[in-house]
Amino acid sequence: MELKDYVFISEQLIIRMNESYFSFLMNRSFQRMTVKRLKNASIIIQDLLKDYDIRLRPLFGNIEIRLASFDSISEVNMDYTITLYLNQYWRDERLVFGNKSDEMILTGEIIDKFWLPDTFFPNDKSAYLHDVTEKNKMIRLYGNGEILYGMRFTSTLACMMDLRRYPLDRQNCTVEVESYGYTHADVIMRWKNGRASILDLDKVHFSQFTILDYDTISYGIYLATGKKKKKILNYIVPFTFYSYRNYTNNFFSIVGVYQRLSLSFILQRNIGYFLFQTYLPSILIVMLSWVSFWINHEATSARVTLGITTVLTMTTISTGVRSSLPRISYVKAIDIYLVMCFVFVFAALLEYAAVNYLYWGKKAKKRKQKRQQEKSKRESHNDCDLVEIDTDRASPIIGLCSNSSVSCRKLTMTSLDENRQSNHVIDTQSPRIRPLVRGNPALYPSSYNRNSHPRRNRRFLNYLQTRTINLRHSILHIQDVNDIDRWSRLCFPILFILFNALYWPYYTVRPQTLT
Repeated sequence: MELKDYVFISEQLIIRMNESYFSFLMNRSFQRMTVKRLKNASIIIQDLLKDYDIRLRPLFGNIEIRLASFDSISEVNMDYTITLYLNQYWRDERLVFGNKSDEMILTGEIIDKFWLPDTFFPNDKSAYLHDVTEKNKMIRLYGNGEILYGMRFTSTLACMMDLRRYPLDRQNCTVEVESYGYTHADVIMRWKNGRASILDLDKVHFSQFTILDYDTISYGIYLATGKKKKKILNYIVPFTFYSYRNYTNNFFSIVGVYQRLSLSFILQRNIGYFLFQTYLPSILIVMLSWVSFWINHEATSARVTLGITTVLTMTTISTGVRSSLPRISYVKAIDIYLVMCFVFVFAALLEYAAVNYLYWGKKAKKRKQKRQQEKSKRESHNDCDLVEIDTDRASPIIGLCSNSSVSCRKLTMTSLDENRQSNHVIDTQSPRIRPLVRGNPALYPSSYNRNSHPRRNRRFLNYLQTRTINLRHSILHIQDVNDIDRWSRLCFPILFILFNALYWPYYTVRPQTLT
């Protein structure tokens, strides 16, 4: 190697050694400053807490909320889960140690040595403070005595929902903040910057709902205890600072006015999930039930199977929807839609029942008429040749009458009615005897009395049959049962489209009143 190469390497080593030494000196100086600062912070905290009484409350304060996430909403339990950062501000003159630019961040057990507000959430069901890796709470102490107390937690809050328009509804859910023990005379709670006190709301995304709007409200709660009855009465009134009064009457006495801060969310339910999960399948099931109108009415098994399948499918969809909702008394929007879809599906099944009844009933009627016509033809043929007996009493045995005692004559069809007025008629062609008692029932009193009741029954049945026939003729006479299917192909889709044209504008365009 040449001399200049050695010189270059030596220069690089000197530069690196200088950098390392300078870095060492800086770190040593920073460590000394950090140790000195920590010693100073410890001395400052000891000096601040030396004569500090945690029982004395300072002048509280402002509240600020930073949203982390909306986790879930339960319609069954009427609540929702939210993760948020709660920042509380107040000023304590006893903790002044410098300028506002000076600050100390305190965590751990030392926080409990300072006065802390007893803030709670009145509509809270359950909550927990995050503690990974340490408890997510801290105090930032400024030199002018201002304090920021922040914490991160997840809470399940009650939200009384109105589900009459479900799932095309809007809900108003709130985060209520209140002091548990201090009244308005002790602690004044305010939103730090009004609506601007709610931070990172635009960064929160919710799968089930869309946050349309929010508002911050402040009002007072009159907490009253009864004298005659051990009872707690809450009276909510618009809050005005220093404008409350403490009064007593014969029934209850006002304990105090507790100020409450409320963050209200207007939530619009996203309809996409319900369109693909409930509405679209219901529409397709209804349309599937119309396929039976194009199937031949003689294919009984096919049409009945299709009708029963669609009815059971609609029942399954309705059961699944009801299982995810609370057991409430009023009717919901989705209930109306599912019930109407069930009505359309069931009506399609009943339509085939009507078609089948009319078709096979008409066919049976034709067979009955054909049998009656054949029977009348046979009777007319048998009544062509008859023998009349002149004796007083007819014998039921064939051939008892001789030719000398019986005068026989041929009867024609024109004289048939006259011969039926005689006592007895014998058919010469067929060996049988036919008693006709229409003309003179006195000849056979026992037989007439025995047959009188069946005749009355036959008259009554004939009367009912006549009335039924008249009723059938009064209804629109259907020449072909296929006409019912043709009309159903047109009427069912029109009625279903009309129902949807009324349903969707009513629940989407009509405004909803929120409380």
